[in-house]
Amino acid sequence: MTTLVERVKARALELRFLACGIADLTPTPHGAALDAWLARGYAGTMRYMHRQAKKRKAPGLIDPRPVCAVVVLDNYYSANRPGDGVAPRIARYARGADYHRVTMERLDELAAFLCANGATFARSFSDAGPVPERALAQRAGLGWIGKNTMLVRPGAGSFFFIGSVFTDLHLPADAPFAPDHCGSCTRCLDACPTGAFVEPRLLNATRCISYLTIEQKGPIADGLAASFDGWAFGCDACNDACPWNHRFAAETEIDAFKPRGDVRSGDADQFEEMTEEEFARRFDDTPLARPGLAGMRRNVRAAFASVSPQSVAGAPVPSGE
Repeated sequence: MTTLVERVKARALELRFLACGIADLTPTPHGAALDAWLARGYAGTMRYMHRQAKKRKAPGLIDPRPVCAVVVLDNYYSANRPGDGVAPRIARYARGADYHRVTMERLDELAAFLCANGATFARSFSDAGPVPERALAQRAGLGWIGKNTMLVRPGAGSFFFIGSVFTDLHLPADAPFAPDHCGSCTRCLDACPTGAFVEPRLLNATRCISYLTIEQKGPIADGLAASFDGWAFGCDACNDACPWNHRFAAETEIDAFKPRGDVRSGDADQFEEMTEEEFARRFDDTPLARPGLAGMRRNVRAAFASVSPQSVAGAPVPSGE
C-alpha cells in the first residue's frame, strides 16, 4: 500500500514536474551568506531582497500555518535552433509562455490534491515571494547548488524552474542532497561574459546579464553592455557550459515552454518599430513583458553593440546541447 508522500510525489509526476521532494521549514544554513551578499551591494537595485531577507533565511516565517514544503522542478529546456545563437539572443526559459503562470497552474493542482488528502492549508509559490527556492530544493533532496548558484540535479542538469507548495499536511521530509558534484570544474564561472562571479557560488548580480536586462531600470553601462555577447534578455552562458547539461538536458514535455519564435534573429529594429499595443499583444504572456517595450529596446541595442556584423550574419548555434 502506498504512503501519502508517495502519492503526493506520484501526483507531481502526473502533472509533468521533473521531480518532487519534501522539505521542512526550519532556518536555512545560508543566512549569514545572504546577509554578507546584501551588505556588499551585490543585489543592486533589488530592494525586495533586503525586505524579504528575514523570511528567506527562515522560511517558517513566511506563514505560521504550513509545516513543510512540497518542492518540485519544472523542466523548460529546448535545444537551440538555427538563429538562436544570433543577436538578439533570448534565454531559453523566456522563449515560450510566462513560467510564473504555467508552473503556477500545475502547482495549484498539486495544492488541490494535498487539500483532498487532509491539508487545510496549501499555498503555491512559483518564483515569487520570499521563498529560498534553491535552499529548499537541496533540502528536499533534489540536487546541489552549483558553482554558478544554480541548482543542479543528477541526470537532469539545471534547466528547470523550482516551485513549491507550503502546506500544513504533515509529510516526512526527504534527506537533504549532500554531495557536491561540481568537483574542480569551473566551466560555468569561466563562461560568464561579464565576469559576474566573484568566486564559486558568489554572484555579483550587478554584473549579471540577466539582472541587467530584466531587473535594472535605466541605461546599461557601456563597459558591461560591450560584453553581452548578443544577449538581449537573460543569459544561458553558465548553464550552457555545465557538463551536466551537456550530458543530461532533455526536451521539455510542457508545450507552453517551447520556443514560439516571437523574436526575430538578426533583426536590430524589430522593437524599435513596434508599438506598445503590438508589444502587449505579442509579449504580455511571456517573460519579456517584465522589462516592457522600452526595456527591450535598450536591451536589443546593447545586444547588437556587443557583437560584430559578421557574427550577426552567420553565427553558429553555440555548443552545449
